[in-house]
Amino acid sequence: MSDMEPVPPQAPEEPAAVDEAAAAKAAADNDAAVDREMARKTRRSFLVGGIAALAGTGAWAWLRSRRLDDGVPWPLRIGLRVNEQFWRDWTGRYRLARTFAPSDVESPRPNGSAGLDDDVDPDWKLAVDGIADAEEPLSLTLAEIKALPKIEIITELKCIEGWSTVVKWGGARFQDFVAKYAPGQANPNGYVALETPDRGYYVGLDMASALHPQTLLCYEMNDQPLTDEHGAPLRLVIPVKYGIKNLKRIGRIAFSNSRPPDYWAERGYDYYAGF
Repeated sequence: MSDMEPVPPQAPEEPAAVDEAAAAKAAADNDAAVDREMARKTRRSFLVGGIAALAGTGAWAWLRSRRLDDGVPWPLRIGLRVNEQFWRDWTGRYRLARTFAPSDVESPRPNGSAGLDDDVDPDWKLAVDGIADAEEPLSLTLAEIKALPKIEIITELKCIEGWSTVVKWGGARFQDFVAKYAPGQANPNGYVALETPDRGYYVGLDMASALHPQTLLCYEMNDQPLTDEHGAPLRLVIPVKYGIKNLKRIGRIAFSNSRPPDYWAERGYDYYAGF
């Protein structure tokens, strides 16, 4: 037997009484602090937003008041030219547009009729200006274009409006056309102008883009001769640029050392229009 006296069990401690009034006051104080902080941030956000809106409105008004450069306020034109330089470096002659399988070919979508109001002239001929030492413009028939090596490619025609379609093209490389009919005009710093027979639509290309290996003078679309709405008898196909550069129904090609006019660039679009 132990000589130690047993320790009687202790009664459990009573939980501390909750001060409900103090808790309610603390919650109310916290809610009030949150409300004050929200009000402060709301006022600040409103002030910052108002200043930003005023600054944006002022900047837009300033921008619209700048002198025009090819139909666009000059700060925007600078932005477009920076974009052009980037794409010219990125899409050089060795970057090819993606090609597709024959099973990917789609029904062509007609779009854009500028320069196509008149019926196709049955005696259509292609005028070529700006050839060095030529006394008068060259005049070529479609048969003379078809005499060049035929190239077939399947690429995606991309519209600047956001849609695209996969098409099989047939025609002659522009670089082969230059080598045959305009030798000596492949100046890397030069330009090419193309326009419809009625001069209702016209595009300008830098020479590097014109001589890109996928740039075609096209007379077939999906294994069929071009239709009137798609630019018969001859159109430009340049897969590394948006559709606005793919001029339909070419009537005249001119070589020059200065940048020629461009229909959509005069209306505010990027002159280069590459992607």
